[in-house]
Amino acid sequence: MLKQNGVLVGLALGALVITGCTITQQTVSEEEMGLRKTTLYAEEKTVADPTNYAKSVAGESQVLGRAFENAPPMIPHDVEGMMDITKDMNMCMDCHMPEMAAMVNATPVPASHLASFRPLTQYVGGEFQKEGVLVVNTSDIKTALHSREGLSMDRFTCTACHAPQSDNAPLVANQFSPEFRSDTGATGNSNLLDVLNEGVR
Repeated sequence: MLKQNGVLVGLALGALVITGCTITQQTVSEEEMGLRKTTLYAEEKTVADPTNYAKSVAGESQVLGRAFENAPPMIPHDVEGMMDITKDMNMCMDCHMPEMAAMVNATPVPASHLASFRPLTQYVGGEFQKEGVLVVNTSDIKTALHSREGLSMDRFTCTACHAPQSDNAPLVANQFSPEFRSDTGATGNSNLLDVLNEGVR
């Protein structure tokens, strides 16, 4: 049996060698490998296309639809002077916290931003506990949903998920076509907490 397997492997390798010899290999230059059109050795000549970010003020901009179900929406307005976000200051929340959003006609952050999905971790008596259970094997700990007073610090850095809109032509053609569960899926508020346990469709 072992000898037969060896013969079969030998025949397969022989077929690959013979087939490989008849295939014409096409050479691809460094300039054709990526989106940049210069060689890897000419960094000083590599200049990206300028990015034209939205300059509309908040409330007067055109909002793009979500890229897919519950995708983080893009920032439609100018963010000049609003960055950087630090641990002590987040200008986005001056308008987008639910209690302020209605007054200034801004989109309120969804319920998922007012909760944490991380296990509640505490240091008790010289030992770490997650969800009140001694940490021996962290994979055994089930993560619960914790309500927070105000914005969860898990979501404090808005630009980790939300990027400013720009009117640049895409570098590559996008053939992705999203499917939404509702008619307002592209433009409505997030319902992530409602559908979180339904799985990917």
